[in-house]
Amino acid sequence: MRMEKPSTEPAKLGSVDVEAFSRNLARLIEEGGKALAAYLKPREEGKIDGDLTNDVTDVVKTVGQVAEYWLSDPKRALELQTNLGRAYLDLWAGAVKRMAGEQTEPIATPEPRDKRFADPEWTQNQFFDFLKQAYLLTANWADHLVKDAEGIDDHTRAKAGFYVKQIANAISPSNFVLTNPELLRETLSSNAENLVRGMHMLGEDIKAGHGNLRIRQSDPNLFEVGRNLALTPGKVVYQNDLMQLIQYEATTKDVLKVPLLIVPPWINKFYILDLTPEKSFIKWCVDQGITVFVVSWVNPDAHLAGKSFEEYMREGIIAALDAVKDATGEDKVNAIGYCVGGTLLAITLAYLAAKKQDRALSATFFAAQVDFAYAGDLLVFVDEERIKQLEEHMKKQGYLEASSMANAFNLLRSNDLIWPYVVNNYLRGKKPFAFDILYWNSDATRMPAANHSFYLRNCYLDNRFTKGEMEIAGVHLDLRQVKVPVYNLATREDHIAPAKSVLFGSQYFGGPVKFVLAGSGHIAGVVNPPGKPKYQYWIGGKPVGSDIDTWMKAAKEHPGSWWPDWFEWLKTQSSETVPARKVGSGKLKAIEDAPGSYVKVRSWG
Repeated sequence: MRMEKPSTEPAKLGSVDVEAFSRNLARLIEEGGKALAAYLKPREEGKIDGDLTNDVTDVVKTVGQVAEYWLSDPKRALELQTNLGRAYLDLWAGAVKRMAGEQTEPIATPEPRDKRFADPEWTQNQFFDFLKQAYLLTANWADHLVKDAEGIDDHTRAKAGFYVKQIANAISPSNFVLTNPELLRETLSSNAENLVRGMHMLGEDIKAGHGNLRIRQSDPNLFEVGRNLALTPGKVVYQNDLMQLIQYEATTKDVLKVPLLIVPPWINKFYILDLTPEKSFIKWCVDQGITVFVVSWVNPDAHLAGKSFEEYMREGIIAALDAVKDATGEDKVNAIGYCVGGTLLAITLAYLAAKKQDRALSATFFAAQVDFAYAGDLLVFVDEERIKQLEEHMKKQGYLEASSMANAFNLLRSNDLIWPYVVNNYLRGKKPFAFDILYWNSDATRMPAANHSFYLRNCYLDNRFTKGEMEIAGVHLDLRQVKVPVYNLATREDHIAPAKSVLFGSQYFGGPVKFVLAGSGHIAGVVNPPGKPKYQYWIGGKPVGSDIDTWMKAAKEHPGSWWPDWFEWLKTQSSETVPARKVGSGKLKAIEDAPGSYVKVRSWG
């Protein structure tokens, strides 16, 4: 996020225009009233159920189990208070020494990557330095409350840790005007004009979210699918209720004989792989001489509430395989699955293997999980009670709102994806920088109730797939029957499909697996083109176990993009070429230009 460089000079009270400041406070109240009205109106009209009882109850119950451990024993409770009190006394003693002119070492320091306290005054100004350290001590203390509590099951501990972290992130002094030196300077120097702009943006974002706050992470007016995103030339050649299939126009004289089918996640839109031409994985593949097909999932509404996981397999991947055969005459494809699209691809391949149908030459997975034992922080949202609540909610409207999953993903990295934008947008009053990935991140899709319930229960809750307990259309699935070569890509800082989870899942495939670890996270680690590579990747030995650090010790680091390595691997499966295919020349005729109409259906605005 691009932010204007603030002045580090403390604002002088005498520089404040009292009349302008007062006038802006009146405007602030007016804009606040508009924001409140935007929040209340849909609730008064019954369009939004404002009951947060389930969420609050779960937080209180979960954190309460941790508190019960410490407070049930007077000795433990005293120890708890003593530890925090001692830390505060050490901090106060250091502050007193500093006031007396002595040099002192800080009692608590933020992590090197913590950007919240980058402003010089957090260190140079004794008041703000004291606030910062007091906050860090309290946050660390709360973290140890959860980690050191005994007799709590792993799931409850994980949930409690997640909730405590969210509370700690929310109450950071960097999130408030009077306790953030940068915000305080800006408020005084602009006579609170920044707060007026911010409150106006807050009202706009609540209105855009139809009563719920939809934090803008990028300027939504600067991007449009088909105008400056998803520009790779192609045609929609097949469509049904669940997806459109896009075939891209060749840019080379010859192409690989075996076409490529990409299955993106259905909880996001496919154009993460076709952003600007410089970042587009799809365009890059076409330029390497690959015939590329991509599934573009529908943004479902209540009419598709009953669409099941099985139907996503049949009407999604299997229908796409049939369409690719009609378009090219090829019986097999090289398949790619991204995130939950990869999970669906693996399940489909296992289903086809059980049916003795050989439809893939190879399979590539981008940050995709087949085993969910180490699925990370998302597991905190999954237990029987929460799923039942979610199913009741979905039953009322037939789908899960796009904002629900988007908010869950953002909470996994709230100090990167929530609070910086709250501060920048609503307290500094600055529009966020135009960033295509964050625009895509906000352009999420809804999820049909039947499909989402199956996915949560069979994958996250019961982890049935790798246990051999998952059943689709009466067929028991065994991933070990999938014998095709696999290129399994994990990303090192992934909060959605942790590298540990992807590594562990590699053992369940029945054929050879090449495990590759990319730098960065779930998106940036995948969208890392050769032209402007930001990160690196590692190639090592056979994927064994779940210890990613042990695997990395024997792995070799390579600078730049993993894309060329994947392409070389792909060619080892089959390097045979044929003259470039013309879209629409086979059995399938063009329906409309890429990127198609399904991807343009938004869940907001």
